[in-house]
Amino acid sequence: MLLTLTTWLSADLSAEEIMVRYRDSGKKRYLNQLVDAYYDDLYHFLVSQSDQVLAQDISQKTWLKVIEKKALFKTSVSFKSWLFMIARRLLIDEFRSQNKLTQLDDVQLVCGQSQEVSGDDMLAVLDSALNALNFYQREAFILQKEGFSVDEIAHITGCEFETIKSRLRYAKQNLRNMLKGYADE
Repeated sequence: MLLTLTTWLSADLSAEEIMVRYRDSGKKRYLNQLVDAYYDDLYHFLVSQSDQVLAQDISQKTWLKVIEKKALFKTSVSFKSWLFMIARRLLIDEFRSQNKLTQLDDVQLVCGQSQEVSGDDMLAVLDSALNALNFYQREAFILQKEGFSVDEIAHITGCEFETIKSRLRYAKQNLRNMLKGYADE
């Protein structure tokens, strides 16, 4: 009963406040609240950039890094941005160790074909189009779809604001070209 009451009382806290409490106290319940709130979003981002096995691995490593580096969390940054920044760095490190990073810059555009597709097939087409984008365009696009602002994406990726705007513009333009034949007329 007491655990339920304390969970209910801390439900109104922001993620940043929960992280500060975790950072200061080290209590596992605060970490559990953060994992419950952000695990799915983090995994979705990682699996959209890699495969399921690697996404699961990097997700776990990210939470371990949160535990290890909790003292480095600053309240001037949103917790979700900080979490995704850690995950992104771990993912890029993994790509570097597998010599995949040089392959990530290549753009593989697929021309859209005019045809009708069902809802499930359209998801597969969209997934294929996203995977055809180069890593950095896909990353910026997916982060924006995760709800991050251009400023937050720039912070997560360590890039300039204008660079992120360009990546988003090119990603949307390339997706539009690839999906042209699939649009409802």
